Amino acid sequence: MASLYLLLGGNLGDKKATFDKATARLVEDLGALTAKSAIYETEPWGFDCDDMFWNQALRIDTKLSPQEVLRCTKSIEIELGRVRGDERYSSRLIDIDLLFYDSLAINEEHLELPHPRMIDRRFVLQPLVEIAPDFVHPTLNKTISQLLDDCKDELEAKIISS
Repeated sequence: MASLYLLLGGNLGDKKATFDKATARLVEDLGALTAKSAIYETEPWGFDCDDMFWNQALRIDTKLSPQEVLRCTKSIEIELGRVRGDERYSSRLIDIDLLFYDSLAINEEHLELPHPRMIDRRFVLQPLVEIAPDFVHPTLNKTISQLLDDCKDELEAKIISS
C-alpha cells in the first residue's frame, strides 16, 4: 500500500459539490482516504481572474501504480467537466494534482513526482502541512513544514471550511 498525496483545486461552478464528487470518485477508484485538510481559498496563481480558487489536500492509501493513479485522476477530471485549454494557467472546475507517491521520485514525460512546482505555491503547501507536516520531500530532504516556512509565495491561503 502506498501513501498518495493529492491536491484538489478549482474556481468555477459549485466548488463544494465538485470537491465532494471528486473525493468520492478518488476513494472509489484509488483506495481509502486516510486524511484530508480543510478547504482553503486563494487568489488565482499565474493569471488574473476574479474567481477565487479552493484547494484541499488529500492522503489516500492505494495499491495502484503512480501511472495508474494519473490515468484515474485525469479520467475523474474529465468526468467532472474539466476542459483543458491551451493556456497553462486558467480557471477550471477541477484540478487533481499528484504531489507525492510515498517517497518516489519519478521523471517521465507525463508524470513528475514529487510535483515539481509545489514548493513555490503556498496554496499547495498550506493544506498539505495540515495533513503531513513531517513528511520529508524525497529530493529536497526538507519537511513540508520547512518547505512552507521557506515558501516565497505571498498569496494568502485562508481556511474557509474544515
